[in-house]
Amino acid sequence: MVKWIEYCLSKRGALLTYPFGEDIPVVRVGGKMFALFRDTDGSPSVNLKCEPFRAEALREQFAEITPGYHMNKRHWNTVQLQGSLGDSEIKMLIDHSYDLVYKGLAKEEKKSIGQHE
Repeated sequence: MVKWIEYCLSKRGALLTYPFGEDIPVVRVGGKMFALFRDTDGSPSVNLKCEPFRAEALREQFAEITPGYHMNKRHWNTVQLQGSLGDSEIKMLIDHSYDLVYKGLAKEEKKSIGQHE
């Protein structure tokens, strides 16, 4: 799980917070969450934002991807970090979540973060 938190923090403007307790890391950009990590009984997972149509398709394609736990299930997926998903797929899902959240930020927030590549 640590390597995925570090990957999230490599994103421009990403900040690590703990709004739900010290055992639930949340990574934000511009004050908005794009990744929420949990470890339930040794089973690490991350909640990631996703475009609704894509979210449904991913859930059908991968057993490790389910509707977002305690989230708006239309816009969030829970991704198990142990299983058959490879690093490239998990990075792609994190990138997609970051991009969606970044695009939704106000112009001034984007400006304060700097140019997004």
